[in-house]
Amino acid sequence: MTTARESLLDIRHDERAMIRILTMQRLEKANALDAAMVQALDAALAGLTAATDEGATVVLRSAHRAFSAGFDLSGVEDQTEGDILLRFVRIEGLLQRLRRGPLASIAVIDGAAYGAGADLATACTWRIGTPRARFRFPGFRFGVALGTRHLAAIAGQGRARQILLENRMIPAEEALEWGLLTHLVQPAEIETTITTLAGAPADLPGGAAARIIRMTRTDTDDADLADMVRSLAEPGLKDRIAAYLRAGAA
Repeated sequence: MTTARESLLDIRHDERAMIRILTMQRLEKANALDAAMVQALDAALAGLTAATDEGATVVLRSAHRAFSAGFDLSGVEDQTEGDILLRFVRIEGLLQRLRRGPLASIAVIDGAAYGAGADLATACTWRIGTPRARFRFPGFRFGVALGTRHLAAIAGQGRARQILLENRMIPAEEALEWGLLTHLVQPAEIETTITTLAGAPADLPGGAAARIIRMTRTDTDDADLADMVRSLAEPGLKDRIAAYLRAGAA
């Protein structure tokens, strides 16, 4: 196994199993997605897509007990609304890169996946969770439409409305039932499950895995980006974020 280490992201290649492992390690912020983390993930995925043999699988996991705390709201008072909008646009680009392949992907969720972090997990082909996994999608609490159509596609329209309108916390067993998780395992079973799943695209003839991912995906990328930008362009974005943070503190 080869490895390349950066401060935010640990990248490891298991050539024998054709697995590429990206481990988020922004420990002090529970892998909250600041601009640097998003850039690191996007660059790593772009590089793997360009350089990796077909049939490989990307594994996205966390060195923290949480998968990701979502969009990093710290310091937004010092950013312009345009800066915040651009950060969300780049997150949307990252989600789209994961969803469209051509590499299959696995998210390992052994704790909380919130907001944009939950969208990052559900953008992956497979989502392996443990009993500690839980999801929440609070973006609409400050008016941001991110990952909404994809959530409805995997959980169903009615359940997506419940999750978003009620700001539901989804525990592991319910997440499996609703499609947010594809596999629910004990922590000791994670590695075996990764190896088994990664073996599926590796066994296919050249180009087949990428074709399956492309043909089973509904392409709503342009509409998703447009709706997200419209939601962010509504006047008072920073005020909505500030109100959300005050409510959370209370």
